[in-house]
Amino acid sequence: MSKRLNDEIISPPGTDSSLQSEAQNVTADSRRLKFDRIELAGAFGDLGTLLPIVVAMIFINKLSPSSVFLTFGLFYLVSGYYFRLPIPVQPLKAVGAIAIAYPAVITESVIGASGIIFSVFLLVFSLSGMIDRLAKLFSQAVVRGIQLTLGLIFLKKGIELIVNKDIFMSGLQGKFSEYPVNLIIGIVVFGLVLLLLDNKRFPAALVALAVGIVSGIALGGSSMLTLSFGPTDMHLINPSMGDYWTAAIMLILPQIPLTIGNACVGTADTCTSLFTGNPQLRKAKAGKFAFSMGLMNLPAGLLGAVPMCHGTGGLAAHFRFGARTGGAPIMIGVFFIVIALVLGELGFSLLAIIPQSVLGVLLVFAGLELCPLLRSLKTNEEYFIALLIAGIALAVPNMGWAFAVGIGTDIFIRKMKIKI
Repeated sequence: MSKRLNDEIISPPGTDSSLQSEAQNVTADSRRLKFDRIELAGAFGDLGTLLPIVVAMIFINKLSPSSVFLTFGLFYLVSGYYFRLPIPVQPLKAVGAIAIAYPAVITESVIGASGIIFSVFLLVFSLSGMIDRLAKLFSQAVVRGIQLTLGLIFLKKGIELIVNKDIFMSGLQGKFSEYPVNLIIGIVVFGLVLLLLDNKRFPAALVALAVGIVSGIALGGSSMLTLSFGPTDMHLINPSMGDYWTAAIMLILPQIPLTIGNACVGTADTCTSLFTGNPQLRKAKAGKFAFSMGLMNLPAGLLGAVPMCHGTGGLAAHFRFGARTGGAPIMIGVFFIVIALVLGELGFSLLAIIPQSVLGVLLVFAGLELCPLLRSLKTNEEYFIALLIAGIALAVPNMGWAFAVGIGTDIFIRKMKIKI
């Protein structure tokens, strides 16, 4: 037996041993916020999830770019500083999809009303403890089904963005539009990311974004650049009762099951899977995620900005490209605030000229980080539930149905002790 191990065994309580010192170092290291190149690359890993929805809502629903990026930036700062982990901030998926599909009905004031309602709902449910009670309905099989669903959706959406004939999200026809330029860029960037995935000198996500911006400018995106600095118009909104009603029925009801299952329970579980043993996991709980979303969606709603959430996919994306601490959310938070208050239209247009295929590649790798979490399941019954949820979610437009059927079937199988 080594001398060190002997010392650790015979050290009396209350004395400092090397083991205690190591534990203290691990705890201190987990609290430290890192701001290196790898964290910076991880910070931008989730743009494939965030930008397509946000840019589309700014273009289609006529939202203020500064209001949108300011609220995202502030939420990222709060999340990074409090949770000390690369907790993502994403647009609400169901709200974004419906808003983009029905711009004549889902106006800026309706979107603002949805943020206010969402905020009140989450604050009440988190402070009352309801979120934690609801979280008990989500067994590991159900959570893994949600994660698999999102992983497959990210893969599908990422590939769609890569093969899309349009280079830019705005629909602008760039140079050489008669050729599959977007696809070629996607293949090249995919190869680069694969090659640089664990490279610390040239982080994959930063290289992908640099290639994206340069190629976007070269292919005609420069015509979209607006040399206008300072914040765009920001104002408080005053939704009518009709706006609140429309928001509640069309936007919030479809969103709630996805938020509880993915943004609260799923994010907490993914944190546990990716950061096993990290002392900061004591904060990464479903109720605390619900509270942070409730807190930050109130100012977003009052400014008519995009409602926001956390999410397993975003966490996987940040992690896949190198983020390990709260430094990554803080850096991208500062980046978004600079875009909102300093660069204004110029900053927004720079993000808008990133080719769709580049964002698609980021989404593909985020999906590939989520899907393998399924391997932690042990029984056929657990695999059955997870695959059932994924199958239903991919077949119907509202993932809430998949969660409800999955939870109900999971409870029935466990109560009846069914073997598959």
